[in-house]
Amino acid sequence: FYEMPRARPRSPPPEGWDIIEPTLTQLDLKMKEAQAEPHEGKRKTESLWPILRIHHQISRYIYDLYYKKKAISRELYEYCLQEKIADAALIAKWKKPGFENLCCVQCMQTKDHNFNTACICRVPKGQRDGKPIECVTCGCNGCCG
Repeated sequence: FYEMPRARPRSPPPEGWDIIEPTLTQLDLKMKEAQAEPHEGKRKTESLWPILRIHHQISRYIYDLYYKKKAISRELYEYCLQEKIADAALIAKWKKPGFENLCCVQCMQTKDHNFNTACICRVPKGQRDGKPIECVTCGCNGCCG
């Protein structure tokens, strides 16, 4: 399903790591807090929502730095993908039109949902009859434009 970043990278990080390290360390601490959070009284999938949100936030941070702000090098970007710090599959979807705001890759996989369709959060807001929705998989309130 989702892999956590390795505790110790196998190869030394490339130049520019010191730019992103403080933010990644802070997000890693938030991830550990989310994992240690008690899950009594929550549904099984609901206890994973904070973890998935932080995972999304880490990947979006790396994506924005490389593609939007051009603040990190290609070597550092590929290092983050190789070390599984950021989700390569999710970032690949963000580059395609219509998927810029995708919350998680599982929401667009048809085999994981009823009637072989995408998740309810992928339905455009204009077609939802104004009803508030919540994705069962990741807790998203709607990631379609």
